[in-house]
Amino acid sequence: MTQASGKRRVALIGTGNRGTKTWGKELLDAFGDQIEIVGICDHNPIRRAYAADFIGSGAPLFDDLTSMLAAVKPDTVIVCTRDCDHDRHAIEAMEAGADVIVEKPMATTAEKCARILEAQKRTGRRVDVGFNYRHAPTSTRIKQELLSGKIGEVVSVDFHWYLDTKHGADYFRRWHANRENSGSLFVHKATHHFDLLNWYLASAPQEVFARASLRNYGKNGVQRGTNCATCPGKSDCAFPLDVAADPWLNGLYGTAHSADGYHRDQCVFRPEIDIPDTMTADILYENGVQVAYSLNTFMPIEGYHLAFNGTKGRIEIRQYEDQPWDEPDVDTILVIQNNRSVEKLKLPFTRGGHFGGDVRLQRMIVERDLPDPYAQRADARAGALSVFCGVAALKSADSGVSVKLADLPGWDLVRG
Repeated sequence: MTQASGKRRVALIGTGNRGTKTWGKELLDAFGDQIEIVGICDHNPIRRAYAADFIGSGAPLFDDLTSMLAAVKPDTVIVCTRDCDHDRHAIEAMEAGADVIVEKPMATTAEKCARILEAQKRTGRRVDVGFNYRHAPTSTRIKQELLSGKIGEVVSVDFHWYLDTKHGADYFRRWHANRENSGSLFVHKATHHFDLLNWYLASAPQEVFARASLRNYGKNGVQRGTNCATCPGKSDCAFPLDVAADPWLNGLYGTAHSADGYHRDQCVFRPEIDIPDTMTADILYENGVQVAYSLNTFMPIEGYHLAFNGTKGRIEIRQYEDQPWDEPDVDTILVIQNNRSVEKLKLPFTRGGHFGGDVRLQRMIVERDLPDPYAQRADARAGALSVFCGVAALKSADSGVSVKLADLPGWDLVRG
């Protein structure tokens, strides 16, 4: 129930980096006049206490969602737990009468997505998925250019994402490195990219053929320790992480492992890693658009290249997040028509998380009556579509054959 103050009562479950910063302190700092954090939940008492102090809301702390829901009766629950737990936490929150904001990916399997969709339909609650890239100024402008018709009908897309050896390696240090937790990077990371494609093209993926392999991390290196802090060979390793040297990481994770055994600096070469680090996918959309996609996790650069090929021309952008040289503090979108005319659309490089998408996403979710002319708000169906594409990609890479999304369990709920 919303308090007489008119502020929306928000509870948070999961106090990792994303929960504590983006959906904790940053949300409260930006929209504290409209929302009140009334509960913070995490199974790890050390991390929970640090996060609560950092957020500064004074909200009561809980070690399980059931207790928090009963005690504080929030209007909205923000789910920032491990990907594999999103479904059960989102469903429990909806069944308790709360709306849900769930970090991407919405879930890790087709079956779990279907359960969320069924619960959302049954309870009538609102579900928002944290697809921040839709809200970046560059993304908005690209959507506008696509809608303008300047390049005619889109027939194919080239989309290639690059993670550098700092960011990319991080996924192999953490719980993400096991499929049962993250669904692989085809789900955890690429769900961002598949959602952008779905939104840009205003269509749904139909069939995926993918290839994937583990070429750099896991079994490709020599594990000399379980985690960086105690590893005898860390001075000779290309991927060391010193948690103690980073005040933020040290606060959240430095001693938290003593409570649950989870180390934030696990060896990137541990043999139990079972997700690929090099991925490509050919995606066919229901509207006939063909997409060539790739994701690489150990590059010397961070960023992406995106191009839309149309019947009358091409729109493209090369956007860097990090690179070993200086780039102009501006993003350039090229609109190239078949008569060889070229528009160079220059946008100031937007600071802030995910090319400036984070705060715009927060505003869209908090200020519910905001106009949404480009359909940037992402609901449970959008969350499911991106996950289904990632699940199909991993299944195709494992099997060597193309996978139709309609053959995955729960597709009727997604399309319904």
